[in-house]
Amino acid sequence: MICAALVRAIVLSAAIAGALTPVRCLGEAGNQLLENAAKELSPELLSLLLQKKMPKHSPIILRVFKEEAELEVWKQDTTGHFQILKTYQICRWSGDLGPKLHEGDRQTPEGFYTITPKLMNPNSNFYLAINTGFPNAFDKANDRDGTFLMIHGDCSSSGCYAMTDEQIGEIYALARASLLGGQPSFQIQAYPFRLTPANLARHRTNPNMAFWKMIKIGNDHFEATHLQPKVEVCNRRYVFDAQPPANSTNPLAFEPAGHCPSFVVNPRIARAALAKQRADEVEYAQLVKDNVPVAPIYSGLDGGMNKVFLARFPDKIVSLALVLPPGSGSELPQLPAVPWTDNDGSLANKVFGALLFLPYYRSIASRRRAPE
Repeated sequence: MICAALVRAIVLSAAIAGALTPVRCLGEAGNQLLENAAKELSPELLSLLLQKKMPKHSPIILRVFKEEAELEVWKQDTTGHFQILKTYQICRWSGDLGPKLHEGDRQTPEGFYTITPKLMNPNSNFYLAINTGFPNAFDKANDRDGTFLMIHGDCSSSGCYAMTDEQIGEIYALARASLLGGQPSFQIQAYPFRLTPANLARHRTNPNMAFWKMIKIGNDHFEATHLQPKVEVCNRRYVFDAQPPANSTNPLAFEPAGHCPSFVVNPRIARAALAKQRADEVEYAQLVKDNVPVAPIYSGLDGGMNKVFLARFPDKIVSLALVLPPGSGSELPQLPAVPWTDNDGSLANKVFGALLFLPYYRSIASRRRAPE
């Protein structure tokens, strides 16, 4: 038993170290596991795990929220449920609210992604990187394309969720510990914002609302149970926690672009999620009835960053029109940048609105950035 576990750990370590796929975030340092990627969990993190009754090698889930510019690490505790371990402020994300559609649109992905050891990139040009695996089965079934969409360091993004080097070092170490503990993969859940009734009411006119309501089902399954949702794709839609009907003797087979098989949702999960959904719908309907202000569909800005980084990186947010290359296929209207509002009512681009016409920003469109 011990030998088998040791062999499994060595194999997984080699897979993580190899990162053989020549992706854009990889550097030229070869397949040797770099020192950055081999760091153990800090004493502070180990103490936090002990306090929260979370085994060092238990599974993790990463949850990303664009508008709030936050990344949450959830980890399984000794009860088998996921609890939040730590929240990291996102230093930079690019594009606008909404899923990634095509290569070059600068959009960061939204949806559910499965991260295997081969998607861990220890040799990244951006300190360390975790490839989201975009496009997943849902993206491919809906003719969405793009490559090299990462969570990485260096606070620089053209389609990635960029953290500081210190942050990605911790996140990478937690992911590596989970994989070395025998988990074949871990899940990333990426959202435009926290899918609360208040946020959905603010964005109720957005053309992405149907997609957001679909991924909210998976969000609700998780938040209602603190169990990782099982994700399938059929009929070009996400399906969560499906299982065969009671009278079925055949295993379920899902084809992302094909018709969905007959299935039921795990009743234990469905009951809890349905109660949450009904409460959310009541609150949402009241907010719409009260005519809460609607957020602009397009911010006109290239992404965002958590407000804690504004003073440290004052030059990171620019007009989206300046950074989208000609012929990128973007359908965003050429409108002036407008502010979108975060949860506490402050303007997310209060600082940047006065800076958009400085010569510095005019020059960015022609600047060639290092690939991610």
